[in-house]
Amino acid sequence: MAVQVARLSLRLFPDPTRVITRLFCPADPDRVRGLVRRVLAIPEEESERLLEGLRRDFRIQHPNLLDLFEEHYREVRRLVPDDLPDPCGVHRSLIGAYFTMEYALESVALFNPSIVPGMDQSGVPPGGVRFLISLRAVGEGHVSSIVFRRGLIGPGGQVDIDPVPSVSRPLKAIEPTKLLKVDFRRELQALGAEHGDVDAVFDSLGERFTTDDLSRAIAATREHLAPTGLFERSCEALLTLAHSSYDLLLPEDLLESEIVIFPQADHEWHGIEDLRLVRFLDDDGTTRYYGTYTAYDGNRVYPQLMEYRGARIVRITMIKGRCARNKGMALFPRKIRGHYAMVSRLDNENLFYMESDDVRYWDDARPLQVPTFPWDLVQIGNCGSPIETEAGWLLLTHGVGPMRRYSIGASLLDLDDPSRVIGQTPEPLLVPSVDERAGYVPNVVYSCGGMIHAGRLILPYALNDSSTAFATIELDELLASLHRP
Repeated sequence: MAVQVARLSLRLFPDPTRVITRLFCPADPDRVRGLVRRVLAIPEEESERLLEGLRRDFRIQHPNLLDLFEEHYREVRRLVPDDLPDPCGVHRSLIGAYFTMEYALESVALFNPSIVPGMDQSGVPPGGVRFLISLRAVGEGHVSSIVFRRGLIGPGGQVDIDPVPSVSRPLKAIEPTKLLKVDFRRELQALGAEHGDVDAVFDSLGERFTTDDLSRAIAATREHLAPTGLFERSCEALLTLAHSSYDLLLPEDLLESEIVIFPQADHEWHGIEDLRLVRFLDDDGTTRYYGTYTAYDGNRVYPQLMEYRGARIVRITMIKGRCARNKGMALFPRKIRGHYAMVSRLDNENLFYMESDDVRYWDDARPLQVPTFPWDLVQIGNCGSPIETEAGWLLLTHGVGPMRRYSIGASLLDLDDPSRVIGQTPEPLLVPSVDERAGYVPNVVYSCGGMIHAGRLILPYALNDSSTAFATIELDELLASLHRP
């Protein structure tokens, strides 16, 4: 039975005018010192004219421009603290300006969306729902970050996206002031990176310690031991762990569509990818938002967890455990039999079902689904968190077939025991159409999550790792089409 898929005319394209600021600093300390001295040599009156011109040219995209200059000035002082005067006033701001650059965070691509109902539904007309979409933005250097769009599904099913603000605001990271040794040892074991010589590092630390304490303990241990390659890898894992958990601060006047989550820690520095948002209902009836995503350091990937409970803090942690590996982990929107549950792909090919008592640690997995049909014989993966229906858990999937063509299908999992597949789409729901095939990565449709509203599946999907489109599918028709094994 063929399922009717309604492709909408709505598209989201990368926008090169969406910019943030980043530190612009030569790697050579001598060049840094030389530039600072040249800026200090500019007469004060001319410096004031230069600074006023910068305010005029960049104030719309960066209302807090002088604060950004001050932040980058302090970073430069930290990098080369010696032999430089510490000016105040206009020269201080101007030095910061010379070490600042604009970065077009979505100049290359805007894709791999997920969609959830918004937290604030005030003012929505009866029969409508406000939603939040997360997107993977790619800019210069192929660095990925996470951005958001807000929109409304109207009473008649019309999907609209709110206007995008002119300002993009990266969230600031706040690292924990103290780390607990007992938690740290557990996390190191969960990463499989513990080594005997690391005991000497821990022996010199208190029960609570800072990241600076850890760096000093590692340096001191190196001086007294003959470090091995295994020791160095364990120390690298220690430092990665130390920086992998942090909070992101949401300013009070922030609009959701202004938010940018940009790589913060070293293990994220080559990009954070493919956020799978889910609105999570806890056993006590409270609601929070989780998001799983992938961090990339240029060499390996790390699964990450984002948590938002409705205050001004977004909490970031690394997902750990024997089964916390590879990409594409998708959390169920509630606990199953008292446990957190996840669908993942551990081996680059098959889907697995996992349960855990701790949302940050995943040690057990069982096979869930293998490539079966011609359209998914290369590999399969999920397209976001399972969606609860009366018939079962609707799991959107992607499959890779001939010519590396990515298609989107669906499976149905048993409502009480989601480790059982009770239905699958023998044919894909969505394949790249003729006018959707060309792009940065051709022949790809992909999603990180859909949502159901008024008996209809709303599915944002990526086109060829480039842009984002939308489709809708009648839920009853989709469920009726599932092949029962």
